Amino acid sequence: MIHLPFTRDPRRGETIRGDVRIPDGPAPTSAVVVVHGFKGFKDWGFFPHLCQHLAAAGHAVVSFNFARNGISSDPMEFTELESFATNTFSLELDEVRLILDEVLEGDLLPRAPKKVGLLGHSRGGGQAILAAAEEPRVAALVTWASVSHFDRWADETKSEWRELGRIWAMNTRTGQQMPLDLSLLEDYEANRERLDIPTAASRVVSPWLILHGLEDTTVPPDEARTLAEAAADARMMLLNDAGHTFQARHPFEASPPELDEAVRYTIQHFERHLLSQDS
Repeated sequence: MIHLPFTRDPRRGETIRGDVRIPDGPAPTSAVVVVHGFKGFKDWGFFPHLCQHLAAAGHAVVSFNFARNGISSDPMEFTELESFATNTFSLELDEVRLILDEVLEGDLLPRAPKKVGLLGHSRGGGQAILAAAEEPRVAALVTWASVSHFDRWADETKSEWRELGRIWAMNTRTGQQMPLDLSLLEDYEANRERLDIPTAASRVVSPWLILHGLEDTTVPPDEARTLAEAAADARMMLLNDAGHTFQARHPFEASPPELDEAVRYTIQHFERHLLSQDS
């Protein structure tokens, strides 16, 4: 397997860092773009494992860090918290579209693929839904533990946010208090229509697999049901005993059965809709 890093500069002074994985042999005719979620990054836990399995299944695979996700040259540590503070939903969606366009046009790969799939986890699932709704060339969509809305704050929190200009989100893994500037909330409020996930779900034309753990306490399974009800063409699978990360941890040591199940269903979905000549 070929594993190549890449960088893109979406704005002056900012960098998207990513990885391309390509199976050995002839250049694949399909590609999958993988999108991480809030407080996530491309090298967290199951992401490299997932990308390797997707590449082994015959796809070129592109994963990346959002430019303002808090990760810089050290791929495993949140060292850029002030950058993290200024991230917005609209910036993330624009970056998904940037990477997706480069994959579709073949700029990141040896050649332009015939079909491209999109996979997102958690908040990245929401971004993947929005991007798939905007880009009809996406041939298949998979979401893992996806949010159904971005507005996840109580009114009291919003009032404090407006007063202070900043709130903090605890990273329980690292113990860091991760700042969120008011610009995140203001961006959501100014772009509600573009960032409306259920409405976007109704516009997704590609075959869509919704995977969600029944034991997910971070994003409740009812959010998967909301997405499935809104979608035009989606299959929902609720996995027993699976939490928000399908029982995977960071650092990644071994794949638990719940993650194995999610990977298997994902590979089957992309095989059916990206590799089949009939789809």
